[in-house]
Parts: sequence; C-alpha cells; structure tokens
Amino acid sequence: MTRHYIVREQDNYFTYDDLLLLQSPESLKIVSHGTRVKILKLLAQEPMYPAQLAQKLRMHEQKVYYHIKQLLNANVLELKEKKAIRGTTAKKYAPRDLNFAVSLAAHWKNLSKLTYAERDKKIDAFLKPFIDEDRLNSKIVVGSPDPHGPFKARARDGHYAVDLALFLGRFCAMPKHFAVNLDVDIDLKTEKTNLVLVGGPVTNLIMAKINDFLPAKFSDSKPWGIVSKDTYTDDSVGLIVKIPNPYDKEHSIMAFAGIRYSGTKAAVIGFTRFTQQVLHRFTEQREFFSIVQGYDLDGDGSIDSIEVLE
Repeated sequence: MTRHYIVREQDNYFTYDDLLLLQSPESLKIVSHGTRVKILKLLAQEPMYPAQLAQKLRMHEQKVYYHIKQLLNANVLELKEKKAIRGTTAKKYAPRDLNFAVSLAAHWKNLSKLTYAERDKKIDAFLKPFIDEDRLNSKIVVGSPDPHGPFKARARDGHYAVDLALFLGRFCAMPKHFAVNLDVDIDLKTEKTNLVLVGGPVTNLIMAKINDFLPAKFSDSKPWGIVSKDTYTDDSVGLIVKIPNPYDKEHSIMAFAGIRYSGTKAAVIGFTRFTQQVLHRFTEQREFFSIVQGYDLDGDGSIDSIEVLE
C-alpha cells in the first residue's frame, strides 16, 4: 500500500505528518465544510457514535448523520466499532487522517531534491565530496583511546565526533558501512576514500601525517600552537580545514583539530553551530581553513560559542 506524507519546512527544519490523498477535487470540497471540520476534529480526539457527536455539537442527530454520510462518501472516515442497540446498529467512526490533499501530478520528485533545495549551497559545496548525493562518501577518523604515537597520548576528543556526525546526518542517509575508524587503523598510502579527521596531531596520528601539507600548521615543538599569519597558543583555539589528500589527489581530507581537546571542541562547535561564520570566506576552493577560538559565555565551564580568528 502506498503511504503519503505532508512535509513542512520552517527555519530549515523539516517536520512531517501522515497525509490522506483524496481521489478527486470534489472530495476535498466535501471535507472543506465548517460542520464537517468540527466533526473530524472531535473524532480525532476519540472515535464516537453520531449520537455522541450530535450531543457535543448541539445538533439534530439526522443532520449529523447527513454530514457523516458525506464524509464517508469522500472516504475520509473509517468504521471503528459497531454494536446493536434496540434493534438497530450503532456505528462509531474515526477520521482516516487530519491532513487531506488532491494530487493532479503525474510525476513525483525524490524528497532529497526538496531538502537540497532548502539547504545552504555553500554548506553543500563544502561537504562535497565527503557527502555525495545524500550518501556519506568518507570515513570519520578519531584518535585511539589507548596510548599511541610518539607522545604515547590517549585521545580525549574522539567523542566530539558524535556531535559532528549528528550534524552530517542532516545531509545524508545512514551509511551501509561502519563510518568511524581509529587513527591507528588507517594507512594514508593505501586508503582510497575521503577522510574526516577529529583531533589534533598529538592524539590523531593521521592529523600529524598531513600537518606539513596544511595551510595553517600545528607547531612541532613547544610552545604548541597553530601557526598561520599569527601563532595561536591558547588551548581553546581550533582549526577547521579542508585540503586535497596529499597522498591521494583524487580524494579530500576535512579536519577538526585543536591544540588541546578544548580546541577540537571549539572547532566542532564552530562548524556545527556557527557554520555561516566559519565558512564566510569559503568560495568552493579545494583548500580552505578557518581558525576559531572557543568561549564559555554562560559561565558553566564548557565552551558554547566561538570567534573566528582567521
């Protein structure tokens, strides 16, 4: 059985409900009657017998029967229960739905066309090729929680990938493959896909391997920082970057990294909550970066806002 839905968009947020597709424009005319609308709203609260409706509407029962018959002809009511009362059969009704439409279209469009149309084209361009035709076309790489790398570091920022994934999930369907990988399981020389990195070069070894190719680099000696036009050493400074994969020019790398884990959090929050600010310089170039600093504006000890430094 074909099911139909009505979709509503407000502030780039989509909601939906079930929809009853009527057979003809005449059916819609039958529904659009003041008394019948009241009947449908009452029946939506709970199924009722016509006698109950007559009592609530303060109408003669025969008039209610007339309107019920019209709604049945339009196929917008369904029988929920019937019982014998004093030699007659009393029937309890409920609406099939409260959303009605008539369609004259011969061809229906894929819903993805609607969601793409309503989205910001700049975000779509930045996420390409990581998301391609509603499909996640990349692996998300987080640092291993075990001691690893030259600094024997344990990643404390891998869970920020959850927030990032929630954001990316708005633009693609659930992938068939498991999307998250540890840095110790990725070989850049053999990996033939796009990568989304979470975590700085100390905790994410893949980030360390591409550091020399970044337009804004992490310093490799103390004081630790991000080096661009200026050198940023505050723990809450983070980098959002997109570059071609230096080991495989056919694919790209997107990274969210900080000097420390608080900087990685600032980068993720910046991209997911303050996307327009972060991408204001993005003009669809293959190589792009933005440096942000996180702030705790509400004083609860956790970063909740950012400022774009570059």
